[in-house]
Amino acid sequence: MSSRIVILGAGFGGLELSTMLSEALGDDADVTLIDKNDAFVFGYSKLDVMFGRTTAEAVRLPYRAIAKPGVRFLRETVTAIDPETRIVTTDVGVHEADVLVVALGADYDYDATPGLLEAGSEFYSVAGAERLAEILPTFTAGRAIVGVCGAPFKCPPAPSETALLLHDYLSTRGVRDACQISFVLPLGSPVPPSPETSSALLAAFEERGIEFVPGKRVASLDAARRVAVLDDGSEMLYDLFLGVPKHRAPDVVIASGMTEDGYIPVDSATLATRFPDVYAVGDVTTVGAPKAGVFAEGAAKVVAKSLIARIRGGAQPAAFDGRGICYIEFGAGRIGRVEVDFLSGPKPTGQFGEPSEALAADKRQFGEIRRGRWFGL
Repeated sequence: MSSRIVILGAGFGGLELSTMLSEALGDDADVTLIDKNDAFVFGYSKLDVMFGRTTAEAVRLPYRAIAKPGVRFLRETVTAIDPETRIVTTDVGVHEADVLVVALGADYDYDATPGLLEAGSEFYSVAGAERLAEILPTFTAGRAIVGVCGAPFKCPPAPSETALLLHDYLSTRGVRDACQISFVLPLGSPVPPSPETSSALLAAFEERGIEFVPGKRVASLDAARRVAVLDDGSEMLYDLFLGVPKHRAPDVVIASGMTEDGYIPVDSATLATRFPDVYAVGDVTTVGAPKAGVFAEGAAKVVAKSLIARIRGGAQPAAFDGRGICYIEFGAGRIGRVEVDFLSGPKPTGQFGEPSEALAADKRQFGEIRRGRWFGL
């Protein structure tokens, strides 16, 4: 049995899924992988770009490097999805699928936070990180706010990392004493599933003089007064604002009729949607795991094994367990790690690994392994 498998989105989920299908099925894998971008960028690389440790060009992994049996990559923009017929329309043509996998991630809803782009800066896009790489060297005194504009958001530890790395950056430049850093987060703690991780981050904030403002969301920015307005109506003055935009599913996904409350609901065990032979993985779903690449990758593994068993025969895989590892930069070249489990027990849990240079090497290896498997680099 063969199936035309169309994968929308070449992020962690789409790349892992197409790779596994190619490895198992070879030229029999009739896989079409579609993405509007010409290259992949690891999310954590944006911090390297923002703080001037590398360039955006250096961290791009071009999709043209993908050369896998049974897989063709198409750089096209998805304009319509019909989940009933599994027909996908792009700006180039029409694709019919026997199995459709939606892995288009989450987009940024800049309009949901009035003033964000006019009065502040966001660092969750590559373009935003590049802009901040030009702005940060000009910041020599005043108040900086790292502010989250909505939850859930991708890579939950990233704003904490940003506050700590900003401290290092300003200290290296000799201007830290003239600057204040505040971190505004709509969650009650930096990493709720792991109290140990949250405690370590809170201790790091206190040691570095970083103000932590939990349980509040940045609702708008006032450019004229240089004020961040929080969701409770309180205000914070700022001279530099580093924002995490509110997230939402892409417009084309919402228009498809697949979403509920803004995202695609799936069976948490199989990643199947309510439409036959249509799956969804990663940030576009409400699977019950964080919006982070490692969880999209884990979900893709389950879908891949299920499709391989369907095509070649064999038992269906174990359920998606919602487990993953997140690396957290604490500054000074030291990286911590939290191993989280969201679905296998009665409640999410997390195990913390103390920051070290050894874990920094682990993080580098994490990227190298995926560059090799996905791109042959």
